[in-house]
Amino acid sequence: MTTHTFPSHDGAELFYRAWLPYYQAKQAIVIMHRGHEHSGRMLELAKALEMPETAMFAWDQRGHGESPGPRGGAENLGVVIRDVEEFFQHIEKTYAIARENIVLVAHSVGAVVAAAWVHDYAPRLRGLVLATPAFRVKLYVPMAVPMLRAKEKLMPGGVVKSYVKSRVLTHDPAQQRAYDEDKAIFKEISVNILLDLFDTAERVVKDAAAIRVPTLVFSASQDWVVHSGPQREFFERLGASDKEFHTLYGFYHAIFHEAQREVVFNRVRAFAQRLFTTPPVKPGLLLDADQRGHTRTERDELAASRDCMSSRVTRLVFGTLGRLSKGIALGWDAGFDSGRTLDYVYKNKPSGKLGVGWLMDKSYLDSPGWTGIRWRGQMLQRVLADVLAQAGEKPHLVDIACGGGRYILQTLHDHPELEVTATLRDYQQPNLDTAKTTAEQLGLTDSVNFMQADAFDRSSLATLNPPPTVAVVSGLYELFNANAPVLESLKGLADAMAPGTRLVYTNQPWHPQLKFIAHVLTNREGQPWIMRRRTQEEMDDLVRAAGFVKERQETDPAGIFTISVARKL
Repeated sequence: MTTHTFPSHDGAELFYRAWLPYYQAKQAIVIMHRGHEHSGRMLELAKALEMPETAMFAWDQRGHGESPGPRGGAENLGVVIRDVEEFFQHIEKTYAIARENIVLVAHSVGAVVAAAWVHDYAPRLRGLVLATPAFRVKLYVPMAVPMLRAKEKLMPGGVVKSYVKSRVLTHDPAQQRAYDEDKAIFKEISVNILLDLFDTAERVVKDAAAIRVPTLVFSASQDWVVHSGPQREFFERLGASDKEFHTLYGFYHAIFHEAQREVVFNRVRAFAQRLFTTPPVKPGLLLDADQRGHTRTERDELAASRDCMSSRVTRLVFGTLGRLSKGIALGWDAGFDSGRTLDYVYKNKPSGKLGVGWLMDKSYLDSPGWTGIRWRGQMLQRVLADVLAQAGEKPHLVDIACGGGRYILQTLHDHPELEVTATLRDYQQPNLDTAKTTAEQLGLTDSVNFMQADAFDRSSLATLNPPPTVAVVSGLYELFNANAPVLESLKGLADAMAPGTRLVYTNQPWHPQLKFIAHVLTNREGQPWIMRRRTQEEMDDLVRAAGFVKERQETDPAGIFTISVARKL
């Protein structure tokens, strides 16, 4: 065994252990520990698997073990989920083991993080093992989560002490002593991470159909730490055709440290060896997911239920009293998905008639969807600056549906040293007028051109002149349910772009307010705004089919929006 660190996305050096064969390994198992613990607790598992030709890696999650950060804390759980992506990229680059040849084994809280990573980033993983995943922690204090939410809103920060004792984790007396004597195990978890854990687990369970990686799930029949119901619900919703569920009767939560843990070791080994010794079964591309599949079914159900009484009442209130809010009034006039609405949301300055209008507007702007939009804008500016800096001398950027263009223009203004020229296209002249005004205010009129054009016209995109060094599609494809025009749009860009150039694209794999949006709000055409989500795998499949390969991705903390960078093949 050797110990190492890898730099994560924010520069934090995260610790991990490695067990490497004497020769180049072609396959690997990555192990993620439970909350409060560290990779040293997984030594027996790594040894007991007895797979000498397989590389093994076990990390210390941020804020755990030898990794830096406040114990049990992080800025948000999305930071930890992104750490997983960085860890896998590090393994691929350092040890030349592709993620297609890696099985991920994760326990408890680590299993929720692992499942969220697979859901949010859609890695082409060989297999996934979730050991007693903490999809719903047992909090024995009544109303604990609502009280913690109120506390976090009024007084952010702080930690919660774990009630868990070693005697309810394992029946093995020796393992109980080892747990109690381990100075690297701590009892606290930050309040924000605990709340993020609940929210992340809830969305991953609800949308488990998006996960198509071969998966093995373990549940313990005498688990005092987490509920087993959501584990079964996750498994039943799981989109993988290759999946197993095992209930371990008589086991407590810490199944890798239980008295009969050899049963678990054997099943993990058998699952991994089966996957490694048989050719990987590649699921079909999701190019027709707009015609069949769980997101199509979800969209159809939203449309069919829109005229229920509660939705009619909500629409009436939102369409009358709601107009006291400037943002809501703008949404009704221009469309809640319009470029003008997004520009208002990006500014994030509540305004309204009377005091109640201001309060309504603030609540509207603070909704999860609009908060996610602002996260997306921040991520996009950061990613764009990075991509443009690596694009060579005097890169040319094309945004095929710029809306108000604020995030593009602000990025160009903030980085004059990159000498970027840009073409901003949109099919609505009012959006282009807004973008032109912003460009004038930022002193960018000499470097930016504007064009009224259709983002789905393949021939128009194919003849872009100059061709883009960096192409941007932000917030566009999410507004359209059908895949055929999206694929045509992407192929048009591929026709225009040289090999090695970059595409920056966004996606919306999840949204907690889909029902409210579908039942109450209208789009830029004045029609009900009924969205069909695209899983990240579906969006990546469309990009791949057009002739690009994804290289990196960022996801907002709530898992609503993603920013990806793909290279033209």
